[in-house]
Parts: sequence; C-alpha cells; structure tokens
Amino acid sequence: MTSIPLADAAALRPAARRTLAIRIALAAALGGLIVAAVLVSRHPHTQTVVTLPAHSSAIVVLDVSASISADTYSRIGATLSSLARSGGRYGLVVFSDQAYEAVPPGTPASDLQPLVRYFTLPPAHGGFAQTFPPNPWARTFSAGTKVSAGLELADRIAFQDKLRKPVVILVSDLDDDPADLPRLVTIMLALRRDHVPLRIVGLNPSSQDSALFKRLSGGVPIVRAGLLQPGPEPKNHTPFPWTLVALAVVVAGGIAAHELWAPRLEWRSAP
Repeated sequence: MTSIPLADAAALRPAARRTLAIRIALAAALGGLIVAAVLVSRHPHTQTVVTLPAHSSAIVVLDVSASISADTYSRIGATLSSLARSGGRYGLVVFSDQAYEAVPPGTPASDLQPLVRYFTLPPAHGGFAQTFPPNPWARTFSAGTKVSAGLELADRIAFQDKLRKPVVILVSDLDDDPADLPRLVTIMLALRRDHVPLRIVGLNPSSQDSALFKRLSGGVPIVRAGLLQPGPEPKNHTPFPWTLVALAVVVAGGIAAHELWAPRLEWRSAP
C-alpha cells in the first residue's frame, strides 16, 4: 500500500504504537492459550475420587468389617473402580479387627479392577433377590472394626519399603470400635510425625464419626464415596480443556476480524 504523506504524521505515532502493542498482546494470548490447551490435555495426572500429590506412592486401607452394610458395598466398588482406572500405582491393605497386605505398593492401578466384582450386584435372575458375591474376607475377619490396625500396617509398609512420598487412603464407614480410640489417636499422630498424608473416603459415615476423624486427622476433608450402581461413576480422566479452546477460538477470530475489516494504514511525513 502506498503511504499517505501527512504534515502531522508524528501525532499519529502514539496510536500506531498502541495498535502494534494490542496486536502483539493478542498474538501472545493466542499462542499462550494454544500451548496451555495442549499441556492440559496431555497432562499425565488423572482426576479420581481423591487427589494425590504427583509421583506419590499410595496405599489404600480398605474397611471390610461387619459394620460395612450391603448399602455401602457399591460405594466401595465405585471407589475401587475409580482408582483402578486412574492410571496410578497403589498398594492395598484390607482390615477389620486385624489387617493384612493384599496388594503390595507400586502395583498398577488396573490390578484393583478384579476386586470390584465383590462389591457389585449381579443382574437379577428368576426373581431372586440380588446379593453381593462372597468376598475372600467374609469368613476370615471378625465382626470388629479397628481402623488403627489398617493404618498401622500401612504406616509400617511405607517405612519398611522406604516408599517415596507415601500417601494413605482410608476407605471406611469410620464406625470404629470405641476401645480402639487410644491406638487410633497414636497412629494418627504417627502418620503426621512421619509426614505421611492421609486421605479419607467415607462410606456413608455418621456425622459424629466424620467429626471425630476430622478432629483426629487435623482437619483432613472426608470425601463421600459415590455409587457404582446406580448413578454415574466417579471421573477418572483429565477433562478436555474446552474453555481454553473456546477462548483461543475467540481470540483468533478477533485477530482475523481486525485484519479483514481494519487494514493497516501507512503514512509518512510530508517532505
């Protein structure tokens, strides 16, 4: 385009610099949004029923005591299913009045999937009432509930295996034996002393039990487990960043519109 000679061209230079700055800012915003959308969509971490620090070694402490009713079994199934599809690595401690290590730490999350069937109601046949499949712990564990047993074993495993960044995930209805309270207080203090973060997934806990565990854990939030059947399953994937993509499209459209309907005007000082 041929420039237009103007006697007062110098007066337009601030507006020209301002327009250039706006163009650069819009281009930088567009580039940043595109990069952010790519990074977020490719983020290796997943969203599951509980949030975990990056590169942590998680140990799930699962309550299978008699205080767990059939109504909460599907919530256990939903929790295990969410963890199994999270792409992480976990250990599993199962407890009632005693505890044992069912899955060692560092096991791929997908290895938890076979356990989900024990907490999933099969389809009804012939008018018979639906019942959960018998699980491997029904005949070996007593009716008691000692949460301290599961937490103590998880803490011992984390120490003996020298786990890097251990995290304990307690999945329980939190209906602990009152006689277990002194040991529970001791292990809660030990976890905090050993810098082992605690996550709690509640299986329909009472308000009193929730308040007790919040107090003992120093205010750890209690996530309420969802249902596997019926209802939606917990999310276990990183959502696609539609908001970032939409903003990038809007910024790109603004730049295109500006270039189409506001062509660059060039001028030069008059001789």
